[in-house]
Amino acid sequence: MTFTLMRGLYLWSALLTLALLFIFPLGGWQRVGAALAVAFALILAWRWMRQRALNLDRELPLPAADFQQPVVLVCGDGLQGLFDAAKADKPLWRMTAQGCYLRVDSLEHLPWTVRRVLDHRPHWGGQLSVLLVVNPDEHSDPAELDGQLRAFRHQLALARRHGAALPLLQATYLQSSQGEGPWFCWVGGAQQPDVLEAGARIRFGEWQKRTDDLPLSALHLRTGVLLETVVGWLNRHVPAHLVSREVSDPPAVAMACAVTLVPALPGSVAGSLWQQWVHDRTALSKTAASASETSLLLPLPDALLPLLPLQFKTSPLRRAGAIALWLSTLSILIALAGSAWQNRQLVRQVSDDLHRYLAIPYAQHRNQPEFAQREEVMSVLRADAARLDRYYRHGEPLWLGFGLYRGERLRGELLAAITGYRLPHDAPVQALKVPEPVRLDSLSLFTVGSATLKPESTKFLINALVDIKAQPGWLIVIAGHTDATGSAEQNLQLSRARAGAVRDWMQRMGDIPDICFAVQGFGASQPIASNDTEIGRAANRRVDIRLVPEVGACALPTAAPEGKHQSHSAAVNL
Repeated sequence: MTFTLMRGLYLWSALLTLALLFIFPLGGWQRVGAALAVAFALILAWRWMRQRALNLDRELPLPAADFQQPVVLVCGDGLQGLFDAAKADKPLWRMTAQGCYLRVDSLEHLPWTVRRVLDHRPHWGGQLSVLLVVNPDEHSDPAELDGQLRAFRHQLALARRHGAALPLLQATYLQSSQGEGPWFCWVGGAQQPDVLEAGARIRFGEWQKRTDDLPLSALHLRTGVLLETVVGWLNRHVPAHLVSREVSDPPAVAMACAVTLVPALPGSVAGSLWQQWVHDRTALSKTAASASETSLLLPLPDALLPLLPLQFKTSPLRRAGAIALWLSTLSILIALAGSAWQNRQLVRQVSDDLHRYLAIPYAQHRNQPEFAQREEVMSVLRADAARLDRYYRHGEPLWLGFGLYRGERLRGELLAAITGYRLPHDAPVQALKVPEPVRLDSLSLFTVGSATLKPESTKFLINALVDIKAQPGWLIVIAGHTDATGSAEQNLQLSRARAGAVRDWMQRMGDIPDICFAVQGFGASQPIASNDTEIGRAANRRVDIRLVPEVGACALPTAAPEGKHQSHSAAVNL
């Protein structure tokens, strides 16, 4: 996968994480802190990916990410003849029509190279293979060759631990005066090789009989003797160390072994193992080591690449899309699980509150301990009902949504419990809910500087009485306020006079005794807005009417006339 796609996945992961942060019930500062942490982690990952891409480009230049041919890691002998070290820009790889060949300078670098390639191109795992070049003309010490083969087997086992199958190909270059020839390939332990030439694959016996030219037939016959000799040498030196069961590493079985003849072989040494083998076992003249001054590179085994079992993985874009889809699915599952857990907690909390309330016996008197317990639990139920009612009116929050909300059924049970709640007959007045005060604009009731009610003020006072739900024993407190214009003494007197005028009107309309009222004048001492602006001064000019629970307030004499008592009760309960 390219680094651009990986960055996109990191960005998508960060966006999904931020979405989850706003789905779960977190505080404002908690969300801000978590969002900053996610952004910081994204920046670090972004910079790390950029630096990693630069390092990989410097360490191991590779073809484009959409390359779909075999990628062969070449190690062993003949590297100086297979790769042009004179090209300083890309001396590590060669491209052909059949595939890409990457040079592995040392056997110990094979696992590192595989890991680097998979880091840069994870989808190339099914395209990677290994080519081991064993040239007997380049070795004069059999112990050294044996050590290299054992080291290769161990390093190949380490490289395969990175997740790539790494099928093995084995190639041998022989220097011969016959010139460059085709590839002779043994597949699956066959006794006779197949000849791979010009894109065709024919049996070795047919290849020897294909020509009627006597010199060419003699050349083919000589080639057959040479191949039989090299196969004998390879079977003696190579399999003993690559597939032997005496070593703990897994066997390194080559799926195909190939030999080709070349006119010149860079790196060949005088007195090599191959020259000794030919001299001791055949009547052929010993091949002299040729000078390595040649500008031609050795032929690459392109004919062997169609034998590789390529396993193309999904393209980087499709793979990134699949990962993004899985991340989205995981985020949705987390959100659903979180919503289910939050709904379960909500149901458990409200159900526990209801069960706790129903388990408390009804209190006949306020001095019973059950009364205080029911009051405490009822306040909790009212808070639960207000919460569920808010969800009903404005919609449940995200962390309770996704079709899993279960609070509507609980809301009906809560409302039924609250509606059926009854106070004892001797419950203290303080347990009752005090209504909000009614605030009247002075300019709606009085003219400027006057304490006489205007004729049109009646509708405002009637509306104020409707909003006041008094009960017997509650004191009606009327407070007058002015702005800061004028002297403090005049403002104090004017506020008291206006409060008294409102009191007189209410007393006449409801026939309420004087003891039910408390008149206060504060002048400009309790402003609710700034007196520096006209809007603020208009807000400060007001009359407030509020009900205060007070024991013994507005109590009527027992001998009061029946009509008078009924009139007072009606007025107070208005």
